[in-house]
Amino acid sequence: MSQRDGYEPGVPSWIAGAHPDPEQAARFYGELLGWESDTRGEHLVCTLRGRDVAGFLPSGEPAWRTHVWVDSADETAARACEAGGTVLSEPAEIPGIGRIATLADPVGAVFTVAEPEPHRGAQVVNEPGAWAMSALSTPDAEAANAFYNAVFGWETDSFGPATLYRLPGFVGGEPQQPVPRDLVAVGLPGESPRWGVDFWVDDVDATAEQAERLGATVIAPPADAPVGRSAVLQDPQGAVFSVSRVVPA
Repeated sequence: MSQRDGYEPGVPSWIAGAHPDPEQAARFYGELLGWESDTRGEHLVCTLRGRDVAGFLPSGEPAWRTHVWVDSADETAARACEAGGTVLSEPAEIPGIGRIATLADPVGAVFTVAEPEPHRGAQVVNEPGAWAMSALSTPDAEAANAFYNAVFGWETDSFGPATLYRLPGFVGGEPQQPVPRDLVAVGLPGESPRWGVDFWVDDVDATAEQAERLGATVIAPPADAPVGRSAVLQDPQGAVFSVSRVVPA
């Protein structure tokens, strides 16, 4: 279990579900993962044990958005453009959140950079019911790797077909976890560029069955992997996510 109060620049720090019906999405994930939700100004924020874990916002295209903590949203957006990315929404102040910008990498995967104030990102991660990791699906790993290195300083290692994104000097997670503690994200080969999110659960099979009962679709059924067991699901509005049970090293 990791409780956080802020993140280092270059580290993914928050996730937000973009859904046509944010309230319905919050109810689905609340039943599935044990979250509670409340409205703060214009934002719907979900909590686990009273600590912030995720948010929801209205959008016509359902997807999970990963936010990366930065010192300056403006400078990061300019750096992203220089590296071949695109600014989808210019840096702007969001009351209660901070200064954020929505960007796309050169292959088209969308993410957000956040200069959070007063919000401090996800306050609990790496435990059942919480966000554990974001994964980039991309058809062009070489272009993606060069981009994220230029923008955030991420370095890469190969792990089978996956790419491990590391931020030198960062220490996250827990000592007993089976993945490196400087790991900030994972890259996977895929035809459609997108950022996805993974949630840790106690029982992957039971969670997949419950998700189906709640109206979700199982895209990849529960299966064992080198670090544990996982499944890929699609929520009732169409946003894709995964659930995992990680085996301690």
